[in-house]
Amino acid sequence: MNKRFLTIAAALSMGVALTACSSGGGDEGKTGGSSVANADKPLVWYNRQPSNSSTGELDMDALNFNKDTYYVGFDANQGAELQGQMIKEYIEKNIDTLDRNGDGVIGYVLAIGDVGHNDSIARTRGVRKALGTGVEKDGEIVSDPAGINNDGKSKSVQDGSLEINGKTYTVRELASQEMKNSSGATWDAATAGNTIGTWTASFGDEVDVVASNNDGMGMSMFNAWSKENKVPTFGYDANSDAVAAIAEGYGGTISQHADVQAYLTLRVLRNALDGVDIDTGIGTEDDAGNVLSSDVFTYNKDQRSYYALNVAVTADNYKDFLDSTVTYAPVSNQLDEKDHAKKSVWLNIYNASDNFLSSTYQPLLEKYDDLLNLDVEYIGGDGQTESNITNRLGNPDKYDAFAINMVKTDNAASYTGILK
Repeated sequence: MNKRFLTIAAALSMGVALTACSSGGGDEGKTGGSSVANADKPLVWYNRQPSNSSTGELDMDALNFNKDTYYVGFDANQGAELQGQMIKEYIEKNIDTLDRNGDGVIGYVLAIGDVGHNDSIARTRGVRKALGTGVEKDGEIVSDPAGINNDGKSKSVQDGSLEINGKTYTVRELASQEMKNSSGATWDAATAGNTIGTWTASFGDEVDVVASNNDGMGMSMFNAWSKENKVPTFGYDANSDAVAAIAEGYGGTISQHADVQAYLTLRVLRNALDGVDIDTGIGTEDDAGNVLSSDVFTYNKDQRSYYALNVAVTADNYKDFLDSTVTYAPVSNQLDEKDHAKKSVWLNIYNASDNFLSSTYQPLLEKYDDLLNLDVEYIGGDGQTESNITNRLGNPDKYDAFAINMVKTDNAASYTGILK
């Protein structure tokens, strides 16, 4: 799939770089037959929106790096509300068998991905809002980990309540923590699998529900404990293994329309490289018939951001989501290479071990890159440092466009500094 590893292609790339250097344009490459400075080449941020990890404020300098810079992700708040609502509805529907020790308290534990990540913050807030366990500060629900809270005394959360069939149940977040391993990687599935063992050893039959900021951690906890103990576990991402596990008792997950996101990630680059309206093949049909309907994405012009919309995946519809790597049919038509010439793209994934990005997102990207006539070089990071990724962007001259997935949302300058 990645033609850049061919010796001939490498030699050609070196030739282009040498030509650029000899002409005094060391920061220039070839796009569409004309020299373009790296700082002016199309750039898409994806999956991690440039922003302040403490406040969530968007980094508008990064989002406006040049006229062909965009962000592609999904509507985090809409998805977070869906996840919380999905859990609440499951509790209401299954209350007769859910309270494992019959104490009238529906206890849940929560695996938090990265405390400074906008998506993780939104998902934590979404669960707490739906279940009534959120505590507000400065007009926002607190997303800090509660630590151990089986006594209900944590300041980060409060006891909620649900009235079901004429009876009032207390809802309590028994424990929550950021799943970070000893090397510093967050969203760590192995850490989540170990942590559920620690939690349940302390307050086992008080745990009635397991919630997770993503399916990687959710499935680790499901396989380590909750499957055997028949405790519903809820995640996020609609990874193939998690969707399949719904048949075995996994409570549900949220599809963030990775098929639409992956398409948008490469499509905005394709449009910028072709010099056509950015909406081509997105909201407006292209010459191959590709187009997205308004019920699967939104575009925020002020934020220069495309957001895919989310769908709840439960026992009622999971069979429709069993293969998460199938391209989205309305945008699966091949572009004619005569009108859309091959272009090269440098694209990184912040952590090569991330289940969602490596097992779902990248396989989708690899299908769309062929359909859109893009020669993409995929770079997998270690999930810990930006330098592990940026060190492999030593010669940006050889690429026509860039797709960047940061380790931390604050660190856009680590990449734009190189392109400048």
